[in-house]
Amino acid sequence: MSKKNVIIFFGGCSSEYEVSLASAAAVIRNLNRERYTPIPVGITRQGDWYHYTGGIEQIPADRWLEDLTCCTPAALSPRRGLQELLTFGPGGVGRIPVDIAFPVLHGKNGEDGTLQGLIELAGIPLAGCGTLASALCMDKDRAHRLVSLEGIRTPKALVLDTGDLEQARSFARRVGYPLYVKPVRAGSSYGVTRVNSYEELEPAITLAFSYDGQVILEENIPGFEVGCAVLGSREPITGEVDEIELSGGFFDYTEKYTLKTSSIHVPARISAEKAQEIKRAAVKIYKALGCSGFARVDMFLTPEGNIVFNEVNTIPGFTEHSRFPGMMKASGICFSEVLDRILEDL
Repeated sequence: MSKKNVIIFFGGCSSEYEVSLASAAAVIRNLNRERYTPIPVGITRQGDWYHYTGGIEQIPADRWLEDLTCCTPAALSPRRGLQELLTFGPGGVGRIPVDIAFPVLHGKNGEDGTLQGLIELAGIPLAGCGTLASALCMDKDRAHRLVSLEGIRTPKALVLDTGDLEQARSFARRVGYPLYVKPVRAGSSYGVTRVNSYEELEPAITLAFSYDGQVILEENIPGFEVGCAVLGSREPITGEVDEIELSGGFFDYTEKYTLKTSSIHVPARISAEKAQEIKRAAVKIYKALGCSGFARVDMFLTPEGNIVFNEVNTIPGFTEHSRFPGMMKASGICFSEVLDRILEDL
C-alpha cells in the first residue's frame, strides 16, 4: 500500500494559536509513518502559510519560524482534481500531491469552517467536520438552538449584538447570579467570565466583545461538566465519559491547560446507566449538528441527573494528555489508532 500525504495544518490567526502548536506536534509524532507521510503547514498569526520541514520539537516551542530555510511559502491549489500544495521557493513553484488535509487548529480561522471551506473547494478529502458543522458548532447560539430542537436541554441565554446593558441586566435579574458571559464564537474559554454580581456584568460584556461581534449571556447550570469523545461519521462510536472536578470558579483557559486546581476523571464518577445516557446524548448532538470524523461534546450533569448541552469542539485539544485522546484511551483506543481511524474514515 502506498503511503498517503497528509497536510497537518497548525498555528493560525487565532487567540488559540499556542494550543494548536501543541496539538499539531502531538498529531505529527503519533501519525502512523508506515501509512502516512505528514506534510506540516504552519500558519502564522498574520495568516502567512509555510510548508515546514524542520524538527517537530520546534513547533510546540513556537520556534518553527526561526530557521527560514525550513519554511517555504505555500498555498493550496484551488483547482479541483489537482489536490496539490503549491510551494514558492527560490527554484520556482513546487507541487506536493495531497491525499488528505487534517486541520489541527483551534478557534477562529481554523475551526470555524473557514479553512474547511477552502479545503473542500480544492477537492481535498478533509479529516474532521466539514464547513457547515464547523461553523455551526463554533456559534454557541445557533448550536444551542438546533440541539434544543432534538429535545436536549440548553441553558437559558441572551445574545447581544451591542453592549445593551439594560437588556443584559434584565436577563440577569430573571436568571440570577452567577451567570456566564461569553463570545458567541470563540474557544478555549477565551473572553469567558463568570459574573457573580451586578458590578461585574459590564466589564465582562466588554471583554467578550473584544473577541467577537456577538456576546451570549447564559444562566449558571448547577452540577458539573462532563465530556464525551465521538469518533466516526456513518456509525460514530464514543470514548468513555469524563468529568471535570473544580475546586472553585469555572474551567477557564488556565485550568484547561494547567489543571492547577481542578481534576479530570476518566471515566466519570457516575453510574454506568448515566454514562450510557450521556453517550447517547453526545451522539445525538453530534448528528444534529452534522459532525463527522471526530469531535468532543461537552455537557453539564445537574444534581438531579439532568443533561444540559454546553458546546461541541470540532477540533478538540489533541496532545497526548488532552481530554479527547484520554477518553478514547479509556475505552481501549490509543492515540495513534484514533488518528488511523480518523484518516481511514475518508
